[in-house]
Amino acid sequence: MKVLKMLNVNTDSVMLPLNLLGKDVSIVFQSQVITNVISTSLNKNKQMPFNIVLVEPEIPNNTGNIGRVSLASGSVLHLVKPFGFELSDARLKRAGLDYWKHITVKIYESLDEFLAMNKDKEMVFLSSAAKKSYVSIDYKDDLFFVFGKESVGLPKELVANNTDKLYKIPIHSPHVRSLNLANAVSIVVFEGLRSMAVSENS
Repeated sequence: MKVLKMLNVNTDSVMLPLNLLGKDVSIVFQSQVITNVISTSLNKNKQMPFNIVLVEPEIPNNTGNIGRVSLASGSVLHLVKPFGFELSDARLKRAGLDYWKHITVKIYESLDEFLAMNKDKEMVFLSSAAKKSYVSIDYKDDLFFVFGKESVGLPKELVANNTDKLYKIPIHSPHVRSLNLANAVSIVVFEGLRSMAVSENS
């Protein structure tokens, strides 16, 4: 596992892409709306509240948008190889804004390495094969949200071994197979922030 900064391997974060021309207005809006939730639920506890895990991500713009969500929510981003792109990809460099240097990213050579290094961590797995909704997740500090690749989702063996920890985002149209990965991550993470803030203030 590596923790790195783009073009500087011995540091502890990585600059990832932001698709400035993409349709990501909803994510910007959600980040702004959640500001008060972040300030009330996270400032009291300086630990990173969540861990966002992408298993074999394929699309650099999605990973870039998820990086921004990680920063906005105070989460750690975990990237599991193989990737469908290179971190040296020119698209990543063009999209590297100043605040990307603040994102903490951990990189793993394989799913086996990720699971071995985080074997004692509490995880939930997001999959269309799940029966439970993401709103029923028991959100807590240091929880790991594990997402699969854009084309096929999580590996079948991983899903089969974690049936009691599977959650999905309900989709209310037979014409939609799945949500964009970056949108799905945003929905789950910000629901977690909201849920934790409500619990602390109740």
